[in-house]
Amino acid sequence: MRYGAVGIEALEGREAVRQRPGMWVGSTSGRGLHELVGQVVGWSVSRVLAGREGGSVDVTLTHDGGVRVADDGPEVPFAADGDIGGSGLEALLTGGPNTERGGRRIAQVSPGGYAGLFVPNVLSSRLTAEVRHGGTRRVQEYTRGVAAARPVATGPASGSGTVIAFWPDAELFETTRCSFAVLAERFRQVAFLNRGLGISLTDERPAGGTRAVCFRFPDGVRDFVAALDAEKGGFFHPDVFGFEHEDPRMAGTMEVALLWNGSHRECVRGFANSRATRQGGTHVDGFREGVVAAVTAYARGQGLLTGDDALCADRIGDGLTAVVSVKLDQPEYLGATHELLGNTEVRGCVGEAVREHLGNWFEEQPKSAAEVVDPILRNRWAPEDR
Repeated sequence: MRYGAVGIEALEGREAVRQRPGMWVGSTSGRGLHELVGQVVGWSVSRVLAGREGGSVDVTLTHDGGVRVADDGPEVPFAADGDIGGSGLEALLTGGPNTERGGRRIAQVSPGGYAGLFVPNVLSSRLTAEVRHGGTRRVQEYTRGVAAARPVATGPASGSGTVIAFWPDAELFETTRCSFAVLAERFRQVAFLNRGLGISLTDERPAGGTRAVCFRFPDGVRDFVAALDAEKGGFFHPDVFGFEHEDPRMAGTMEVALLWNGSHRECVRGFANSRATRQGGTHVDGFREGVVAAVTAYARGQGLLTGDDALCADRIGDGLTAVVSVKLDQPEYLGATHELLGNTEVRGCVGEAVREHLGNWFEEQPKSAAEVVDPILRNRWAPEDR
């Protein structure tokens, strides 16, 4: 039997997503369910971050199996100037995945990286969207991605923000019961990576009563490094060094924090647009090169290294705990799992910034610099602790 273009079933839009949901959320298991939640939360987080510092996103697992995501982000109309095909919320809910990919530095809360409303709308048996815009509250309901009616004004409203409530479709997912623990850990990580952002998770389902957690970290990745180091146990040096820097050459920003302790176990975590890059990438490579350059330059300046003496990344990495977070207009990932950042310009930008900022810190804090550099040079940590 010959196979050609005539034998290909062309599916687009809503039908394509519903027939192959795993292509959009990774699977139809619990992992795909949490990806679905992450896409909606990622959209709300990006809105809040674009609006003002100190905003919040509140996620509720409702007693009837739904998920409600509320934010206090900037105003968004249902449709631009009354045009249903415009850039309003209705277009984002129905216009297809590509409708939402034009934003800058989208917070990728979901492992799959897509942050939007179209796929969650199509893969939910029911979805309700509510906006506070122009002093009025408007609501619209959808059934499996199709609008049940036009937006309806339900009364006056103060402030701005959106509420997206959705019920994952039991016809498509093996389970529609979200894990409180999985979501709480993911939201905690996102709060660390977006300084000042508040994220709460409330679970109305337990028979014994509601449970809730709330995350907000005023020092961002510095708090993240301190938490990671506490998990490793014990401090070699109590101060967490960190900096933020924007570089137009990579069309993005970086936030880096680190400290050394005596555990001999390196822990370097990389993130791109709030998404974990477990396989590393150019941002992590640049970070390592910058740390080696800063430590080497300081040691040479103090006369601790002479001639052709050099330090390697493995030696400097002993006891290092660090978080390297970049936020890019156009992140590029390598590999099928999208866990390896590939933007080539990021490596040099991060490396230069780390060398400069860490080098300045060494110069300004000579006592702290000695506490860091001396053990590296003298290899004071016992081999049996490795």
